[in-house]
Amino acid sequence: MKTNIKYIIAITLLVSSFLGCKKLDQVPLDKLSLSTTFVNEFGFQSYAWQFYNAFSAYGNYGNGQGNDAGTSPYSIGNDANSDVLAVSSNNSQTNWIAQRKLVPTGDGFYTDSYARLRAINVMLDNIDSSPLSDEAKTHWRAVCYFFRAYNYANLINLYGDVPYVEKLLTDTDPELFIPRTPRDEIAAKILEDLNYAVNNLRAKESGAYVKGSNAISPDAALAFISRFGLREGTWRKYHKEESPSPLATSANVFLQASVEASQKLITKYPTLGDNYDLDFNSDNLDGRAGIIMFKAYGGNGTLNVGHDFTSNQMNRFGYLDLTKAAVDQYLLKDGQTRYTSPLFKGDKNAYDEFRNRDERLYYTVPPPYRVILSGGQMSTNYTYTNDPRDTSYFGFMRGISDDSHKTLPVTTGGLPGNAVIIGIEPNFFDINLDAQATNLQNTFSGYRLYKYANNVGASGIAKWSDAPIFRLGEILVNHAEATYELGQFNQAIADQTINKTRARGKVAALNVNSIPNDPTRDTGVSPVLWEIRRERNIELMAEGFRFDDLRRWKKMEYATKVKLGRYIIKGKDHIPAGAKVPVQGGGNEGYVSYEPTPPANWPEYYYLYPIPSDEIALNNKIIQNPGWPKN
Repeated sequence: MKTNIKYIIAITLLVSSFLGCKKLDQVPLDKLSLSTTFVNEFGFQSYAWQFYNAFSAYGNYGNGQGNDAGTSPYSIGNDANSDVLAVSSNNSQTNWIAQRKLVPTGDGFYTDSYARLRAINVMLDNIDSSPLSDEAKTHWRAVCYFFRAYNYANLINLYGDVPYVEKLLTDTDPELFIPRTPRDEIAAKILEDLNYAVNNLRAKESGAYVKGSNAISPDAALAFISRFGLREGTWRKYHKEESPSPLATSANVFLQASVEASQKLITKYPTLGDNYDLDFNSDNLDGRAGIIMFKAYGGNGTLNVGHDFTSNQMNRFGYLDLTKAAVDQYLLKDGQTRYTSPLFKGDKNAYDEFRNRDERLYYTVPPPYRVILSGGQMSTNYTYTNDPRDTSYFGFMRGISDDSHKTLPVTTGGLPGNAVIIGIEPNFFDINLDAQATNLQNTFSGYRLYKYANNVGASGIAKWSDAPIFRLGEILVNHAEATYELGQFNQAIADQTINKTRARGKVAALNVNSIPNDPTRDTGVSPVLWEIRRERNIELMAEGFRFDDLRRWKKMEYATKVKLGRYIIKGKDHIPAGAKVPVQGGGNEGYVSYEPTPPANWPEYYYLYPIPSDEIALNNKIIQNPGWPKN
């Protein structure tokens, strides 16, 4: 059974009516009220569903059109601010990368986070006086503590110091106008809240757990400790500046918390699902190996409960490409890089470039092909060309996928015989080939992102793919990195972590004592850590982690290089001689290059987001982050 999301949305709308009020003069007949809500388990459960809006999941594609990718954590569009994704559009260089980011007047993520935190304080304020059992009170307090920690962890990740409020405030309370609380203090409270949640949330095995609800569990709290501990620990290790306040607590406190939480989950969830693609493109993640928590969509014949992740990537509205730098990170089957492996046949054409690669690449970027459409642009039928290369990946993709997911040729949605076929990949926006025009699954770089594309909805009414919120793949790469930072990483941990994710991609295992040379390695990063970070990048590609990863490692210089695409030769391999696709350095041959070269030096103050100016205007005790204009 899946959560009835439409019911949750209704509850969220109803409870919003009293979040700004301490008292009500009368009980509305059509709305929840304090006097009728916090009286039993159902009331607490109904009220708490709104907290789950903090998990944007597949409701926040965040493609960053225009030039400004959003601020919401884990929005995949945020990674257009990094080195691995590019907005697939003309003049698409993001404001972060172009270093023209301005202090916003308002910020929806900032205000939404504090709205959720106020709602959490409302519930906390009513637990002790409720008629619930002591066990129930402890559980619902743990729910509040988890979401308080989750919201504050994301706030300090973006802004550093933020006002910390842990009680319900009235309109006249002086604590409405407090200065920013030091990050050091908030981070300690976050760990405290999460540990309480681990010890007091109802487990999924508990008889009192709401079955099929995908509600927060101790395992979800451990997963977030794994994520938060790594993020906070590495931020402290690599950011030594006292800005905006000193970070006195050792990085190792948070790294060790991450290690311990990850190890518990690795023990409980020993197996990854055998197909990487199905972690993201399944109509039901319930019971899937390695899925710790997920958000359910669709089902039960409900037509209007879904998301646009899939449809965006199966029509012209995806607007996100991988970059050459991202694709070059994918290893060959032998565990070597494209620069050193004898299996690599070159990148001067798309067909050679994709041979013998980590299978996760084929689930993330469609491999190249071409067919002849029967009947024009919106055709549902095709025939093969006379060039065997054009269909050389068809059998391979059928071997690792199926018609509900990633077989070739790709379509705009629907099962064979009922789907509009895309005649060619890559389908460059600026090339009108085979009547494909410019409105069907286009790409600018040549590496179109289609990680979330599937035909699940074509096989039944109201089906959408469920979204993983916490999954084992992330926990494994978290554990590998955190143990390395603590000086604990060794072959046994490699086998326990990143060699599991490599194995799923059909890539040879990492031998920590014999790491292949990568000529592109950052010399400031050890070979072992470079491979750990590579594996993280591949396993979590286009999931919204990369921009934050570069920020916490203090490595945003990776994003100050021009973003390139595929190598093309105009007049060859389906690229017309007069194609206006720009190449690096001009001319008729080279790597696709739409974006200008970014400014060379990443400003120190750009590692933290600016505080919205409206917040400073409302509370003059809030000081802007150093470096950003004060008004």
